[in-house]
Amino acid sequence: MKNYFLLIATFSVSILYSQGIKVPLDTMVVTNHSVVINGQNLSYQATAGTQPVWDAKGEPIATLFYTYYKKSNSEKEKRPIIFSFNGGPGSASAWMHIAYTGPVILNIDDEGYPVQPYGVKANPHSILDVADIVFIDPVNTGYSRMVADKDGKMPDRKTFFGINADIKYLAEWMNTFVSRKNRWESPKYLIGESYGGPRVMGLSKELQNSQWMYLNGVILVSPADYKIYSTDQPIYSALNLPYFTAAAWYQNALSPALQQKDLLDILPEVEAYTIDKVMPAIAKGGFISEAERNQVAEKMSLYSGLSKSSIIDHNLDVPTSFFWKELIRDKGYTIGRLDSRYLGIDKMNAGNSPDYNSELTSWLHSFTPAINYYIREELKFKTDVKYNMFGNVHPWDRQYDRTRDGLRQAMAQNPYLKVLVQSGYYDGATTYFAAKYTVGQMDPSGRMKDRVSFKGYRSGHMMYLRKEDLKTATEDIRQFILESTPKQGEAAKY
Repeated sequence: MKNYFLLIATFSVSILYSQGIKVPLDTMVVTNHSVVINGQNLSYQATAGTQPVWDAKGEPIATLFYTYYKKSNSEKEKRPIIFSFNGGPGSASAWMHIAYTGPVILNIDDEGYPVQPYGVKANPHSILDVADIVFIDPVNTGYSRMVADKDGKMPDRKTFFGINADIKYLAEWMNTFVSRKNRWESPKYLIGESYGGPRVMGLSKELQNSQWMYLNGVILVSPADYKIYSTDQPIYSALNLPYFTAAAWYQNALSPALQQKDLLDILPEVEAYTIDKVMPAIAKGGFISEAERNQVAEKMSLYSGLSKSSIIDHNLDVPTSFFWKELIRDKGYTIGRLDSRYLGIDKMNAGNSPDYNSELTSWLHSFTPAINYYIREELKFKTDVKYNMFGNVHPWDRQYDRTRDGLRQAMAQNPYLKVLVQSGYYDGATTYFAAKYTVGQMDPSGRMKDRVSFKGYRSGHMMYLRKEDLKTATEDIRQFILESTPKQGEAAKY
């Protein structure tokens, strides 16, 4: 990666105060670079900047930090553009920015563990060869902040911090961005990781119905469906069983008969058993017969590496937190939540859940210094505002979550729109089988299933941290974009 020269431009010189800190309201810094992708040298322009969020009176109420990568000397109006969001809610865009699709990646080992010196290096697998990319930090993440009015009063937090509020203001912001950058003619894509999944599902409908901006594709990376996670319905815990199998297989905790098989030879039978037997058994609650309870618990034990007695003690409804603590307790370790390849050490071997998330502490180890260095020193955007890897966005209003159906409606209205789902088999937070279940429930008629594809990887929530999966997953996105960009003259119709 090489800087050729530096350009600085501003739409406004306004700098507002947010809680006593100078916040750049509407600025940008442009630098030029090059990267080798799949053996070909690609020159690109990086814009790191802020763009306001306005209220109904046209007054700024927040400013969002973004990083925009555009291939140099290209017909940008015809070139695809992808808008990238992480999740949380309250998470910055750093994760996919400097570890997945962008032109640089972390200095980490081949399995994703931190190494020193910290920093970044060129990403030979970036998707910048097929699409320009915008990484967006919602309010209170990254350098994005609410801003006070002329009287020093901060805006109502409900304007930003909730499922539907988040979608509404981000869609408005994107409209302004697309107009400023002259990208209305470009094929458009959204990618969202974790909570970014429901965010971009909701945005797909909001952009079409309120901004009249139609998409070509939505990419869901380890999506979190709160129609599953925010209910008290115990039947949804059944969806964890295939993940239990995958994590136990990786940790060599299954029976010898299963352990000698390849993971992908085991999972289809576990998925079928989950839907056909485990969900109905849990749904029966206390009305299940002792014979069926014992039969299901025995099979779950076989597929999970947990004891039959511990499964019965949980009434077949085994919490994931217990699984992370229990699976290899006899070896003195816990396993990671977001990626169960990672190991942790607790103060006590006893207990029902781990003391900490071993994978997240590992990731923050390498991400935090890298993103702060990269934005300041290579993208030349300098500010005294702290870069929030995680920001204060709570309480978060989860009411009226219609994001799943929003994506279905957007697809129904727009024959161009296709969906790619990417999940890691060892992700215990937003499990791969829950993601499969989500897209099945999104389109219960099955009439649009040929426009939805699923890709699984032998890693966790951020599958791209593993070198082998980074290469495969970015190639899957690349092919998805190429295949979902219509040929010239191809009409959007059924």
